[in-house]
Amino acid sequence: MLAGSGLAALRAGQACTELELAWHGSDGAVDDALVERAQRLGCDVLHPGEAGAGVQLCLARACARAGLAFIGPRESHIVAMCDADPVRQLMREAGVPLGELSVQAPRVHLPVLADCRGQALALVEHELLAEGFAMAPSERLTPEQRAYLGQLAVQGARSLGLVGLATLSFSLAENRLGFVGMRPGLTGYEGLAEVLTGLDLAVEQIRLVAGERLRRPRVGHMGHGPGRPGQARWHLLPSTAGLLGGGPGVRLDRASPVGDEANVRLLVWGRDGAEASRRERRALAEWQVASAIVRGQVGEGG
Repeated sequence: MLAGSGLAALRAGQACTELELAWHGSDGAVDDALVERAQRLGCDVLHPGEAGAGVQLCLARACARAGLAFIGPRESHIVAMCDADPVRQLMREAGVPLGELSVQAPRVHLPVLADCRGQALALVEHELLAEGFAMAPSERLTPEQRAYLGQLAVQGARSLGLVGLATLSFSLAENRLGFVGMRPGLTGYEGLAEVLTGLDLAVEQIRLVAGERLRRPRVGHMGHGPGRPGQARWHLLPSTAGLLGGGPGVRLDRASPVGDEANVRLLVWGRDGAEASRRERRALAEWQVASAIVRGQVGEGG
């Protein structure tokens, strides 16, 4: 059973299909009603989609009462992630330096995968640069800072005993990295790390919570190894156009059926910033032209 609908459940549903798992959508049900729907349909597991920590906590508790498995961290971890202070205290005890909570301090966000054997893998960090726009990796970090960031994230995840997927956020103030918060599970930005590492984070999340071993990226440890990874860019676009030529390094995440979502997610990537930028300009130009055509058709029809 998948919580949420549209883009919020898209990657989780695709992961279930890839793992040959049968799944059902929420059909608009939330909280206890969602768990009741899962029970009626004979589901064994509930996936929270891209729900935040507060919603995940409610779902995890409802699943425990109903005897359903929950795709997410342990309840105690979700409780800590619901508030900045408890999770920061846990990180302080793990020896991870804390950062500034000021909104003025730039922040980077790093997805981490961890298995039940204590192994953890930090992927590629991303930065939210504007409303509806994110980029990975962050251009603020040096290779040395990137390696240090990965070490801090793995150290924190192992200390917590995290299993599955979480995104750790760090501030960067005067070249000092410090932990500021953590979010469990899928966030909607996983595509940035996926296209640069070759790992499907939604698939890996389900595998790891089910007790399987951590898998390394097929294309190498691009995020925190020597040198720099490629570059990926993420845009949230209105779904009014619906036309894109595609091509190398271009991916469009759109919920099905078309028309249910107000937005779509555009991902472009390349071997370096210049290649990613060229593909981004082409994709955005195609989208804008298509949008203009659709608006013109609507105007003629009116």
